[in-house]
Amino acid sequence: MVTEQLNPLTLRNDTGILWENFMVSERIKYLKSNRINATSYFWRSYSGAEIDYIEDLQGDLTAYEIKYKKGKLKAPATWQDMYRGDFQLINRDNYSAFIL
Repeated sequence: MVTEQLNPLTLRNDTGILWENFMVSERIKYLKSNRINATSYFWRSYSGAEIDYIEDLQGDLTAYEIKYKKGKLKAPATWQDMYRGDFQLINRDNYSAFIL
């Protein structure tokens, strides 16, 4: 009898959305439990460009793009033109520094 290995990524089509939600939830828990007073935002331009999560910590903005899969991303041009701040990609390889 041949058994087939199931890939959990093929069982769901919303893995990326769930990952993003999990990361934002855990980040907010991290900030609250460490008494870090940051304001959280989401950002979307009229043209549809978006950033998944933004933190404002005493006037310093950090934008985060959260992806389940690996990749290299850069901040949307509209964001770069309007705001100054750091831009980081959070994925399965580096998420622990984001939530721990």
